Amino acid sequence: MCLGIPGQILEISDLEQQLAIVDIGGVRRPVNIACIVDEDHPVEACVDDWVLVHVGFAMNRIDPEEAQLTLDMLDEMAEAHEAMATT
Repeated sequence: MCLGIPGQILEISDLEQQLAIVDIGGVRRPVNIACIVDEDHPVEACVDDWVLVHVGFAMNRIDPEEAQLTLDMLDEMAEAHEAMATT
């Protein structure tokens, strides 16, 4: 099973290599966006997109509402794990 973490593309860091800086939970990371670009959605159009990131690659674009739902669920899972660890 793979886990994609939502992140928002902040800027394009390398146009030729199709790399972007993505905010993932407040941490800025370089991410390869080659999987989400095409003729209809070029690299330059990706800024502000929400994406699912897996092992340094943006696997697909998602809408902001879906991103927020996923982030909320991950927060709930972290809180549950923390509560279990303290009991």
